[in-house]
Amino acid sequence: MALRRVLALGASRGRRSCCSKPSLPPDFVEALRAVAGAPNVSTATAVREQHGHDESMHPCAPPDVVVWPQAVGQVQELAALCHRCRVPMVPFGTGTGLEGGVNAVQGGVCFDLSRMDAITELSLEDFSVTVEPGVTRKALNKHLRGTGLWFPVDPGADASLCGMAATGASGTNAVRYGTMRPNVLNLRVVLPDGRLLHTAGPGRQPRKRAAGYDLTSLFVGSEGTLGFLTQATLRLHPLPEATAVTVASFPSVAAAVACTVQVLQAAVPVARIEFLDEVMADACGRFSGTGLPVAATLLLELHGSRHSLAEQQQQMEEIMRQNGGSGLAWAEGLEEREQLWSMRHNAWYAALALRPGCQGYSTDVCVPISRLPDVVVETKQDLQASGLTGPMVGHVGDGNFHCILVFNSQDPEEAQRVHAFTQRLGRRALAAGGTCTGEHGVGLGKRALLQEELGQEGLDTLRSIKAALDPHNLMNPGKVL
Repeated sequence: MALRRVLALGASRGRRSCCSKPSLPPDFVEALRAVAGAPNVSTATAVREQHGHDESMHPCAPPDVVVWPQAVGQVQELAALCHRCRVPMVPFGTGTGLEGGVNAVQGGVCFDLSRMDAITELSLEDFSVTVEPGVTRKALNKHLRGTGLWFPVDPGADASLCGMAATGASGTNAVRYGTMRPNVLNLRVVLPDGRLLHTAGPGRQPRKRAAGYDLTSLFVGSEGTLGFLTQATLRLHPLPEATAVTVASFPSVAAAVACTVQVLQAAVPVARIEFLDEVMADACGRFSGTGLPVAATLLLELHGSRHSLAEQQQQMEEIMRQNGGSGLAWAEGLEEREQLWSMRHNAWYAALALRPGCQGYSTDVCVPISRLPDVVVETKQDLQASGLTGPMVGHVGDGNFHCILVFNSQDPEEAQRVHAFTQRLGRRALAAGGTCTGEHGVGLGKRALLQEELGQEGLDTLRSIKAALDPHNLMNPGKVL
């Protein structure tokens, strides 16, 4: 009865504006419980607040209710109910995003998909795997142990794989293996009205296709604004026969970045090439106990056969020394390599430890490789002139770098300086032919920069796509557009 009463109320509720936050219809929560089961629905304040923020600086915006669907059919029923009643819907994976993507700025229903955590199909011959949204990248690679395959996309957090697809995530391996976009073969999407879509067709996982519009790429990076990603078919890669990692210190930021460009121009098949400025190197060294020199630093990793690796190492050492690199020592053992990359993946927390009790915000620009040295040096100068704490770190092999700004959010003057710096950096990247976000997404904070990046025609096209799939603006409203 509760479900029927709620559905009867839905037809009278119109399209929501970007700022409205009306209350839920009577008996709506009971209708959710009728679909998902009472233990899988919560209106507790602590639970709602936990789901109202990610790791960004954006203020907590809790949903009105949290649901934990157990299967795709429940997601469809719950979405149809919300659609009929014009109630906003916000997908939630692990909450490790950095752009406020899960903040329920209009309230509504948070769909926590973490309990849908099956690895439903693994094909070693086809180098593919199909996962539900509760599967994280580390859980998948643990499952793949002993198969000779792995999934290389590795953002700093142990994020959910469907969440990584939703934000177009990347990581340290992108320079060789690509971002999420080329590594997603198919998606099962629940649309805002509850219909089910397979973006490449049900059960299909071709390595390439030219059949119609690329719907998979449309939903990769859509940030939960077009539908729920309830299953992803992913491309797997063979584990390399041999791996070697080195850490090199440089006399300046300019020298380290110039070395990166030369490595790429020399066509060295580098798997990872990560940059830390002297502030970040010091923070990471202290946080992880590795004791890095306080200098601009590159972490580089090579993959290949044992024979090819020796040749690549020699080539890399020559380029690094030409640019003033020092302290070269290759780590080939698994434990030592994992320690170095754990240090790098904890850069966010190492930066926050510089000012305990303060908040962090990570910029995310990406520029053409040819412009990278100038943009990084100009940004470093801007940071110093602004008097901000902002250690720099980046996947410089693909032109993507971050300033992790650590500041007192209760200090309006400092917060304003942070905002002004991020806007200057975003526009500096755009002027260099780059983008305001390489991997974190637009979320709440980069909407104005997105308009500058795409122009009015581009933004109007995005709005037309959004209106076609979500005419009532119910899916994660207030984000991207």
